[in-house]
Amino acid sequence: MRKLKYLDYWLMVPYLVLSILGIVMVYSASADIGSQNGGSPFGYLVKQTIYVGLGLGILLVTLSLNLHKLRNKTLQRRLLWVALLSLLGLFLVGKTINGAAGWFRIGPVGIQPAEFMKFYLIIFVAYSISKRQDDLAENYGWWSTFMEPIVITACIVGLILAQPDLGGAAINATIAVVMFLASGFNYKRASAYLVGLVLLAVFVVLPFLTWLSQMSFAKNSYKLQRIVAFTHPFANSQDSGQQLVNSYYALSNGGVFGVGLGNSIQKTGYLPEPNTDFIMAILAEELGLVTALFVITLLFIMIIRIVYIGKNCHSAYYGLICYGAATYLTVQSFFNLGGVLGMLPITGVTFPFISYGGSSTLTLALVFGVVLNISARQKGYRPQVAAPAEENE
Repeated sequence: MRKLKYLDYWLMVPYLVLSILGIVMVYSASADIGSQNGGSPFGYLVKQTIYVGLGLGILLVTLSLNLHKLRNKTLQRRLLWVALLSLLGLFLVGKTINGAAGWFRIGPVGIQPAEFMKFYLIIFVAYSISKRQDDLAENYGWWSTFMEPIVITACIVGLILAQPDLGGAAINATIAVVMFLASGFNYKRASAYLVGLVLLAVFVVLPFLTWLSQMSFAKNSYKLQRIVAFTHPFANSQDSGQQLVNSYYALSNGGVFGVGLGNSIQKTGYLPEPNTDFIMAILAEELGLVTALFVITLLFIMIIRIVYIGKNCHSAYYGLICYGAATYLTVQSFFNLGGVLGMLPITGVTFPFISYGGSSTLTLALVFGVVLNISARQKGYRPQVAAPAEENE
């Protein structure tokens, strides 16, 4: 494959390192779960290894694509129907896990459409905005540009929220919003909207959720209690605050250098979801703060590199894809670490590359394949069949 000569090692090396570390940590965090459930301690290890292998295959296929074909109107329409029908289908045949009907079960494999929506929204919003880029120069052009992506994004986010999956809905919405703001939207207007949203969240939404959690009908609401438990975790250490309290214990046990790989105490039944939502707590307990910071540093390098690639794109379409990808990595990591550290409500969001999950692993591969493709174009690669003039860099 000619594009391998133009491979961006600032992205590919961290991708491989984090994926391998993720396989190791999934095995370490899940071996006890498999044994306790009467299964094999290697069950999650085998599945995650397969997911990473499939992800690498998907990444290479996506890297080889001629990206201008993603802008095909018919393809975009078909992808939209697939996205909407898959989300609607969850309400009929979706499997409920942790209170959210967000999975299709196919044998031993679970498919989570909300994860794949992140990739879909990135390419859809980039396509929808870039084809009307000239309208942004007009006084009211922003509405004609954003109307279609706003409506479709709202439908997708609404369907995800109805599962209910607050974390997935928030990440998908944030990806779209950042791409809107990066498209040439009026800076002053954007700043006013952002300030308004922050004030609304701080002074209205969070106080309302806290008050609502005290109502008698909310005492039995698993989702609501999970969201607000971060405000008083130790007061609710036997129920809704159990995950966060045991996450604190794991972080405390690990210290700077950790207790050693495989030696976590919290993964042996104390900390729920040790191989998914709270795998970073297990990593910090076993390998210490040093390794946790190493993981965060690699992610930071990847995010900065993706933003740099987007900034240097001469195509609005490619640039928006990069900004969407960087937002995806940033927000997903922030939500997960925020929950582990008690800085944000626990939303069930996995940590990129490290947490167990097929849908998450394959979605990351799709996103990185596209970004690596864009990077290869910047380094000098040109497809044998030239793209339309407005799509060339």
